[in-house]
Amino acid sequence: MNLKFYDRNLLVKLLSLLSVVRGYNILVLIAAQYLAAIFIFSENKSLKHVLLDWHLLYLVLATVCVIAGGYIINNFYDVKADKINKPIKSTLDDKIKQETKLSLYFLLNFTGFTFGWLVSWRAGIFFACYIFGIWLYSHKLKRYPLVGLFSVTVLTILPFFVIFVHYKNFSKVIFVHAFFLFFVIVVRELIKDLENIKGAIVNNYNTFPVVYGEKKTKQFIFFLLALTLVPVIVLFDYPAIQYMKYYFYLAGITLTIIGFYTWKSYTKKQYQLIHNILKILLLIGVFSLLLIDKSLLLDKVINQLN
Repeated sequence: MNLKFYDRNLLVKLLSLLSVVRGYNILVLIAAQYLAAIFIFSENKSLKHVLLDWHLLYLVLATVCVIAGGYIINNFYDVKADKINKPIKSTLDDKIKQETKLSLYFLLNFTGFTFGWLVSWRAGIFFACYIFGIWLYSHKLKRYPLVGLFSVTVLTILPFFVIFVHYKNFSKVIFVHAFFLFFVIVVRELIKDLENIKGAIVNNYNTFPVVYGEKKTKQFIFFLLALTLVPVIVLFDYPAIQYMKYYFYLAGITLTIIGFYTWKSYTKKQYQLIHNILKILLLIGVFSLLLIDKSLLLDKVINQLN
């Protein structure tokens, strides 16, 4: 009986830990970094070379550790707000003591920094700065409307930047794709701020909707969605995207519908729905990298066999 209770308690704590570090997001990040490395950043490398690239593995592990640590410190500072915005998740997260979370936070950051240093001292410095940036955002920057909004977007994109630098691939299509991601992530963060406005007010966070109101936030979202369509149109001129163009058709239609639906939305559930649609759109975007130029993957496999 005691053993069963112990097992159940251990399972609850494990689920709580996965909730705190957002295990689902971590798995998606790993898939996104490897798919981006294979299909976008490493044009002249064989599939075997990418998959057995120890430096790439260390960079991915460093990113996973640092971002998991970032989720923990963000959870630590947002305890009051989460009890209002995410009561069910907050109850599960509370199964792990705050002291344990902080200990794990320092352990993950140290491990992430170490993996970065194994690649190069520059990578080590990058991850040290990244760790500081996440802490600064969680502790201070998120309380300011524009600074908080753009800093969290940059922090979200940086894991791909480190892979981009690793392969030294500076093609224009990558920058255009980055702008698309940037605009979509900013829109997602604004929707999330609208969804969590009550918790922000209680926690004295001056998020964009708190400072400028819902109407101006929606106008800004509409403007950003219009900008998002620009890189989508530009990307159609690149033959290498092949069947991924269908993803951008889907993205263009979805973002247009989201724009009009956001304008008419006023409840937390409506904003939650939009937020989830954007998350799914970004997830589909990750796996749609498999649709990029099939000959590219074939060439990588052939290079591996030669």
